[in-house]
Amino acid sequence: MTMISGTRTDTALALLRVVIGGTFAAHGAQKLFVYGLAGVAAGFGKMGVPLPGVVAPLVGCLEFFGGLAVVAGLFTRPLAAALACDMVGAMVFVHLKNGFFLPSGAEFVLALCASALTLALAGPGGYSVDRVLAERRMRG
Repeated sequence: MTMISGTRTDTALALLRVVIGGTFAAHGAQKLFVYGLAGVAAGFGKMGVPLPGVVAPLVGCLEFFGGLAVVAGLFTRPLAAALACDMVGAMVFVHLKNGFFLPSGAEFVLALCASALTLALAGPGGYSVDRVLAERRMRG
């Protein structure tokens, strides 16, 4: 088995962060700026999401601001874990009953969930704000 170099791993994690964080940010922007929180809450209510008036702003802000932070590699592990939980909710309340395949199935949210969990477990890699902050803390 060949070990992947630190630089290649850091590059791979940065690529994953940019794509997954950007995808979450785009979906959060859609919730916040296209549908609006009232529209998202109404949609969540129709889908059976509990407390849609509370959940809609939480999910919209998590996806938008959390996605942008993940792109930068800031608070990556906790935000990626929260985004994975967001996708578990999307699967449970919306997508699993529609099967696996798109357009309404679980495949897309499952891929987002697995990618977010990968970042939560592996961390942001070397090309991240988290790494810069950790180095500063170590220096004093």
